[in-house]
Amino acid sequence: MKRFTHRNEEFICEVCGVKNPPVKETCRNHCRKCLHSKHVDVNPGDRKEQCGGIMEPLFIEVGGSEMKAIIFKCQKCGIKRKNRIAPDDDREKLLETIEKNRNLC
Repeated sequence: MKRFTHRNEEFICEVCGVKNPPVKETCRNHCRKCLHSKHVDVNPGDRKEQCGGIMEPLFIEVGGSEMKAIIFKCQKCGIKRKNRIAPDDDREKLLETIEKNRNLC
């Protein structure tokens, strides 16, 4: 059974160096500027994962006309995970990720 641990902490992105403050309405798990994350959770917020790899944003999940979630792939172990898009995520970077994947099809 999966569990969610509410953890909404400020962090510095290891990829681009941007300071990421806590976000309202959800828990931040990725950089608002470059969209990368870090593979630190087995279940959301538990910080029990030993991998520690960088999670690259692969796809943007769209529902209707709204961007809903980012699908990540760990560059170290290959696992894929999903997280909601935060209100302050860089819209240009989100659109760039959509376009990058459109070109792969």
